[in-house]
Amino acid sequence: MTTILSSPPPLRTQSADRRVTVQRRKRKKALQHTVVIALLSTWTVFALAPIVWIVMMSLKVPEDIVTYPPKFLFTPTLANYADIFTGTQFLTPFINSIIVTLGALLLTLVVGLPTAYALARFNFKGRESIAFSILSLRFAPELLIILPLYLLFQKVGLYDNYLGLILAYQLVTLPMLVWMLRSFIEDLPVELEEAVSVDGGTRWTAFRHVIFRLIAPGLGASLMLSFIFAWNSYTLPLVLSGRKTQVITTGIQQYISFQSIEWGPMAAATVVSMVPGTLFAIFALRWIVGGLTAGTVKG
Repeated sequence: MTTILSSPPPLRTQSADRRVTVQRRKRKKALQHTVVIALLSTWTVFALAPIVWIVMMSLKVPEDIVTYPPKFLFTPTLANYADIFTGTQFLTPFINSIIVTLGALLLTLVVGLPTAYALARFNFKGRESIAFSILSLRFAPELLIILPLYLLFQKVGLYDNYLGLILAYQLVTLPMLVWMLRSFIEDLPVELEEAVSVDGGTRWTAFRHVIFRLIAPGLGASLMLSFIFAWNSYTLPLVLSGRKTQVITTGIQQYISFQSIEWGPMAAATVVSMVPGTLFAIFALRWIVGGLTAGTVKG
């Protein structure tokens, strides 16, 4: 009885099949890559379209703004920007926004940084309750607390006052910074501070030379978000500010009257009001990158 043994497929056939499989995988990856790029491009156009439209409005004369159908080809003009920079209708709220926002961030940094460190490193009674109470300030709707704040500020003289707005903005900026930095500090090993104490350093020395550099990315990110939220805050300054401390989010409303709407200057004011947030984000991004590379070893 004879047994017929099947011979293995030729090597050429195996290599051809492997080549076909590799090509299929490449085509599949290329298709997925194309789909992802298409989706991201669509989302980018959708997200940037309002900004592009406002920039176009700021460069049009009134006749081109209200024309229908909209004109995409027009002669640009800087008259709207000249209008907002030559009067106090925009410059005063713009300067007030810078003062209040930077003041709020400074106070948040002074209060929030040691608070986050204490909540992350010290064990004491009521620690989680304090942390949740700080976070609950962010949960509370602004419309729920704005009336009590208004009555309180009226009695103590903080209404239409820079200090009053800076204190009120802590409801927006402080919880975010404390909770973000607390998580960053908790992720750092305690042995880093113990090593400094072994070498004769104090807790302040360890925080200043070690911890602060390592949490710089988190600090930059939290300050960037806090700046954006404080700069764009609307409800708090709408109720708590007056003519002396009117900020940009409420000041832009001055271009809307019962007779007409000054679309051109309002669009130009909106474009200029986006510049500080963009510049601060760029600065914070460089700080984040610098913090990430601060601990690298050069050799």
